Amino acid sequence: MSGSIPATEFVTDTVGFVLRLEKRRMGAEAKSVFDSAESGSAIIYVPSLVLAEMLYLSEKGRISATLRDAADYMSRYSHCREYPLNLAVIQAAAQIADVRELHDRLIAGVARLLRLQLITNDLSIQASSSVGTLW
Repeated sequence: MSGSIPATEFVTDTVGFVLRLEKRRMGAEAKSVFDSAESGSAIIYVPSLVLAEMLYLSEKGRISATLRDAADYMSRYSHCREYPLNLAVIQAAAQIADVRELHDRLIAGVARLLRLQLITNDLSIQASSSVGTLW
């Protein structure tokens, strides 16, 4: 995919969301999607597992973004919405056999369930035949 992003709904993984919160460099397509969500012309779903990973990484000092930063961002930009971990997500993740790491698989499960592209730079997810990605 190049140029403008034709779809209007996406799912983000942890790296994509953290990089945006920390105002760090990311892929051009990912940046374009976040810009679109911030302007109200796209929706980004943030799996609740992304928030759980942020808690862990923040507590370990591996990222500077906090849960407060995530909450503030989602409050400021209403087109960036939490998506819960539920049975339907777990069932969708169960259909993703080519992503081995459980957390990645569950995050990809949200994208599969919703039939949306996943914002990720994770090469194992990008190689998956079960979910579309962009970066």
